[in-house]
Amino acid sequence: MKIKDILEQNEVTLSFEVFPPKSEDGIGAVENAARQIAGLGPQFMSVTYGADGGSFAYTSQVASDIQDRTGTPVLAHLTCVSSDRDEIRGLLAGYRKKGIENIMALRGDIPDGGRECVDFEHAVDLVRAIREEPGDFCIGGACYPEGHVESDSPSDDIRHLKTKVDAGCDFLVTQMFFDNSTMYNFMYRIREAGIKVPVLAGIMPITNAKQIARSVKLSGATIPPRFRMIVDRFGSDPAKMKQAGVIYATEQIIDLISNGITHIHVYSMNKPDIVKGIMDSMSEILK
Repeated sequence: MKIKDILEQNEVTLSFEVFPPKSEDGIGAVENAARQIAGLGPQFMSVTYGADGGSFAYTSQVASDIQDRTGTPVLAHLTCVSSDRDEIRGLLAGYRKKGIENIMALRGDIPDGGRECVDFEHAVDLVRAIREEPGDFCIGGACYPEGHVESDSPSDDIRHLKTKVDAGCDFLVTQMFFDNSTMYNFMYRIREAGIKVPVLAGIMPITNAKQIARSVKLSGATIPPRFRMIVDRFGSDPAKMKQAGVIYATEQIIDLISNGITHIHVYSMNKPDIVKGIMDSMSEILK
């Protein structure tokens, strides 16, 4: 089922992201975790493009396993920064063969030892290429409530986002953020700019103190004082930090839904217990 139809048919959606292993040895554990998450009833699941620039084959394998074994629709990531047009055509053909019809189109980061940009400099180039291929894929794109780290200004970032949507994105998923006011301001600005497609709010439950530095480095997200206080108080106790992180993420989600942002995508880090904690706390809200 296409993600755009899922978003249209459901007033509130909760979806989860998993990532594939770095090597074949980890496939079984990732597939097991993904099936457990799927068993909790998300509207769909996404699978990132390899681990640290890893193999597309693992992304494809995990995505098709989720879809075939659990019936949960999947959103498969595809990055293009070090690929040429023929390679992208081949990868899309592989997704079509597996019956995967939802693609998250991303530029991606150049992996260590990877090639420089070949035929695709930006994600918009990949969106256009997908639209030119057979398969009638449903295409998602990334957006950044606090602005892309490479953008000259927030307004410049939104202009680029509008170009990407106009090229064929059916929906957008935000980078993680920890202060909902950032999201509300972002939504106002993109709607004023004429971006009308559905936007899924990306939420990252921080369940251990070490995640913070990595999350900030990857996303450029601001950590609000309220959450820093939580980490300062509970960060040295793994069990307490885990519970506090799940509660904080759940409160973010409830606040978003209360304020009209009803499509939520959670970066689950392949942890079924984190997913269960969030969904149990929202069981009535999600009915």
